[in-house]
Amino acid sequence: MGKMTVYHGSYTVVEHPEIIRSRYTKDFGTGFYCTIIREQSERWAKRYDTPIVNTYAMRMNPDLKILEFKDMTEEWLDFIISCRNGVAHDYDMVIGAMANDQIYNYVADYIDGVITREQFWSLAKFKYPTHQINFATREALKCLEFVSAREVME
Repeated sequence: MGKMTVYHGSYTVVEHPEIIRSRYTKDFGTGFYCTIIREQSERWAKRYDTPIVNTYAMRMNPDLKILEFKDMTEEWLDFIISCRNGVAHDYDMVIGAMANDQIYNYVADYIDGVITREQFWSLAKFKYPTHQINFATREALKCLEFVSAREVME
């Protein structure tokens, strides 16, 4: 299987990625998040005073347990709700669209019963495409090879 390029937006150079565990729950649970969309990683990085985009070569390991959502589906929404509620999964890697801040507000409204599932889907339209890969295990992180890092300039 060939290599592909993925990006990670940060405040620092990350030559040796690690599983990031935080008190904040993410779309696909704890892990190290990357994207194939360079511009998206730049948006992630710009949240910090020193925005850095790290670039990696990624070679998929077919022995890993991988869950990929090709589209925003009911299964994708249920998986995000579960992860955002702190429920762990046993996948090495999860790939799919990102519930950006606007979408997450709709997810929260759905969880809180403010809107229905049908209303969520009518509101959940992205302004631009999103993509994320969660490397959820140490074995998955072995798929990454650090290439470079650069500061994002305005």
